[in-house]
Amino acid sequence: MVVNFARTSASSELLQQVFQNIDAQSCPRLFNFHMHTVYSDGRLQPSVLMEQAIAIGLNGLAITDHHTIGGYEVAKAWLEDWKWNNPGATTPHLWSGVEVNANLLNVEVHILAYGFQPGHLSMRPYLQRKVTTDQEYEAGNVIAAIKASGGLAVLAHPARYKRSHLDLIPAAVEYGIDGVETFYAYNNPNPWKPSVKESQQIQQLAQEYGLLNTCGTDTHGLNLLQRL
Repeated sequence: MVVNFARTSASSELLQQVFQNIDAQSCPRLFNFHMHTVYSDGRLQPSVLMEQAIAIGLNGLAITDHHTIGGYEVAKAWLEDWKWNNPGATTPHLWSGVEVNANLLNVEVHILAYGFQPGHLSMRPYLQRKVTTDQEYEAGNVIAAIKASGGLAVLAHPARYKRSHLDLIPAAVEYGIDGVETFYAYNNPNPWKPSVKESQQIQQLAQEYGLLNTCGTDTHGLNLLQRL
């Protein structure tokens, strides 16, 4: 997959272009849109995460800690410093990201936000290091807040919940979800590889509803090429 980063200036436009071209081979060595640092429940320091991203040769990534962008902010500063000290070097594109708990069809799901304005007021309730309550916990309001901040809203690992993805994805569509995490390794295989059956089903639903596809390792351990 080839994306012309130089000719696509707006971050959200670039991100949407990338998502439109994600396939089963995109993760984990070209793109990775789901990973955690010590700022939530991961084990990686943001600086080490970025070192791995560069060593792997990632084109782009997003850090999606739970209810915080602390890790993203540290990683962004580290990357800017690295680029300053390595002029001309190829570097990955780092988008803002966060993973938010929400209620959808009376089950708890996770919604990934990408490319949003970190300082936007609509995102403030979801960046407090804790799960929201009442109306702010409802999926429709989470999605609306992400979109108001200029971001894209994606249903994380749709086949991991207490209710079927066959129900959850159409429900998320009703609230304006932009995409689904289509390519995901549900059984934590080594090497990382998206689960075939679930990925095919979710990709088919994405096509049916006109949704974007994303992929991510959901890294919580010390290796960006694995989940745990």
